[in-house]
Amino acid sequence: MAGKTITRADLADAVHQKIGLSRQESADLVQSVLGMVSDSLAEGNSVKLSSFGSFVLRDKNGRIGRNPKTGEEVPIEPRRVLTFKPSQVLKEKVDKGHPRG
Repeated sequence: MAGKTITRADLADAVHQKIGLSRQESADLVQSVLGMVSDSLAEGNSVKLSSFGSFVLRDKNGRIGRNPKTGEEVPIEPRRVLTFKPSQVLKEKVDKGHPRG
């Protein structure tokens, strides 16, 4: 089952149609919201969007990994990763929208 990927342009078009802003104003609004989210994450803050979910930063420790092809041990540097935790509302909506077969 192939799904459509929603793009920034799709979001701007939806704002244009539902709110009635011009296409440029809609694109600017979407860009502004996404910019605020990414800026906050870049500053080390988590972002919670009610009824949607939370973007959370996690620090991962360094460790020794293994190249699966050669078996060679390789050091993996400590890093910060971004995770998304969907809200219960989003989980329920996705579950109801997914056909079981």
